[in-house]
Amino acid sequence: MTGETEIRFDERGLVPCVVQDWATGEVLTLAYMNAEALERTRRSGEMHFFSRSREELWRKGETSGNVQRLRQLRYDCDADALVALVDPAGPACHTGERSCFYRALDDGGEPAPAAHEALAALGRTLADRARERPEGSYTVELLDDPERIGAKVREEADEVARAAAGESEERVAEEAADVLYHLQVLLESREIPVSAVLETLNGRRR
Repeated sequence: MTGETEIRFDERGLVPCVVQDWATGEVLTLAYMNAEALERTRRSGEMHFFSRSREELWRKGETSGNVQRLRQLRYDCDADALVALVDPAGPACHTGERSCFYRALDDGGEPAPAAHEALAALGRTLADRARERPEGSYTVELLDDPERIGAKVREEADEVARAAAGESEERVAEEAADVLYHLQVLLESREIPVSAVLETLNGRRR
């Protein structure tokens, strides 16, 4: 995107913008931009939007402190919708929820995590365990014994390799899930986010 003139604003001068977490891919909110909000976002590196109800510009986090630092802006094939990939400083929703999309339409309850949300959800759970340290937690036991974490990663990696040699696809998936869990506990013990690993993988594609 080389300039705002490429974007097709609607009859009100607005364009919808889906905001996603850069590290996890999770959808955080849907908001609208006019040309000025888009320009301020690109110039400042922080998300600005246009409020349709208040008819005014606003900067995300201006009052809450939950700013969203822009990492990348994308636009669709018709140039009439945007996706902003951001580093959020806190919850996206005014309710305090991480995402504005925290309810399932069927029953209004918390939606089940989608497949692409699994690692991010696990990462937050592990961080909670490390902080709160509930009694009887297997995760806490591992975090308190770094050598055991490494041994479990090696053990689970061997088990998935043996499963791949002759067991069912379901068993391979189960063993692979064990590897991912223990690997993520290892990363948590070193305070390394999964996103850092994924960024390393992206760097190897270049």
